[in-house]
Amino acid sequence: QGILLVYDITNRWSFDGIDRWIKEIDEHAPGVPRILVGNRLHLAFKRQVPTEQARAYAEKNCMTFFEVSPLCNFNVIESFTELSRIVLMRHGMEKIWRPNRVFSLQDLCCRAIVSCTPVHLIDKLPLPVTIKSHLKSFSMANGMNAVMMHGRSYSLASSGGGSSSKGNSLKRSK
Repeated sequence: QGILLVYDITNRWSFDGIDRWIKEIDEHAPGVPRILVGNRLHLAFKRQVPTEQARAYAEKNCMTFFEVSPLCNFNVIESFTELSRIVLMRHGMEKIWRPNRVFSLQDLCCRAIVSCTPVHLIDKLPLPVTIKSHLKSFSMANGMNAVMMHGRSYSLASSGGGSSSKGNSLKRSK
């Protein structure tokens, strides 16, 4: 009823192979809804396929686009949910559709931490290494990098003045 075309964001060859799969789909399953999925978002720092390029490709081929990380359970449910919605709409069953907009607890925690912590300070958080790695990838993947939280931006600024202040501190600005 629907097709997920999945490529690895850290492997250019896997993205380039999507054309072949689209030809197969057009030949054997024309009109079946499809979604383009960039997998392994938790490895965004090793990215070989830019998000904008994949998004443009999906748009050109009339597909919805998601980047996911099964390891972090990021956007997996959302991509399957969207494919389900498209399939139901295609078959005139939109009355069955009941969207669920609840974020997972992990997603909410990541958004909260990343929204107020610059990516270069994540290593200083008292968290396990695997969680720090996930937060860095989440930050880069979502372009959040502590840009805004509750209408205020946060940035790293050196402490001014006396000899008692050492290093850097997180400074809030409007």
